[in-house]
Amino acid sequence: MYSFTVRNIVPNLNFGSQRKLLSLRLPTNQLEKRRWNLFSTLSDPDREVRLDLLEGNDVGIATISLNRPSAKNALGRVCAQQMLESFNFLYEQDNVRVAIIRSEVKGVFCAGADLKERLKMTQSEVAEFLGTLRQCLPKVGGLPIPTIAALDGAALGGGLEIALWCDLRVVSEDARVGLVETKLAIIPGGGGTQNLPRIIGKARAKELIYTGRVIRGKDAETLGLANYCVPQNDGGDAAYLRSLELAREIAPNGPVALRMAKRAIDSGLDGSLSAGVAIEWNCYKEVIPTEDRIEGLKAFKEKRPPVYKGR
Repeated sequence: MYSFTVRNIVPNLNFGSQRKLLSLRLPTNQLEKRRWNLFSTLSDPDREVRLDLLEGNDVGIATISLNRPSAKNALGRVCAQQMLESFNFLYEQDNVRVAIIRSEVKGVFCAGADLKERLKMTQSEVAEFLGTLRQCLPKVGGLPIPTIAALDGAALGGGLEIALWCDLRVVSEDARVGLVETKLAIIPGGGGTQNLPRIIGKARAKELIYTGRVIRGKDAETLGLANYCVPQNDGGDAAYLRSLELAREIAPNGPVALRMAKRAIDSGLDGSLSAGVAIEWNCYKEVIPTEDRIEGLKAFKEKRPPVYKGR
């Protein structure tokens, strides 16, 4: 475990968040220093994609915020690379228990690929960009911790594909979501043809992809695409606030148990029921020797909240 500056996000009545620096703890060795320097870069508020690790009552929660207002958070080369950097960083963090992907641009989550930028690319640049995207988007689904997509506005094409890689999705009533690629004579290339049918079923997914239809937040909830649909607020961040509530329910639970539960579900659904049960048992065996399991039993006996340490 190591220490570095983190930022606490405190919602207010205006759109976005009030960021308050809570503490500064200097790194104590070279490894921590490198991680500190990397995190300082990833949490730069001027980045198109910013990583924040929350503190106080929200310790263990990470947020990845898209902030490219000039292009409605469209996925360009810089945005995709910065997302990949944030996901790679989270892969190495044992102290993060749940992550929220959100937007700080009012009315939009992500408008999909930046087609204007792509028109200016050479073929080699397009290939390089698509290679980054192919690394980036599956990284979301591969994160070992629970992930939540907060859709406060439009999530189209690649924007929706980001959300489909997440474990949970929360949408605002004014959100507009859809895989619109067939309208451009292409198909979803960021996992949409695979993730959407796994979430809402094959026939419904085919209908949405074949038609390129864009649906509202309430319809997304009805289809099972979203876990929750919430009325939008004046600040334009209602889905994020509901996602934060969900994260606060998840974060106090056993970190190893959360990772093993995610592994059992995701890996188990790829095969037969018997194979899935075998995977579940292997994951269960991982939590048996943990200190957290003993802490859970003690806390239950002593009628107090458990304090889990992830080991």
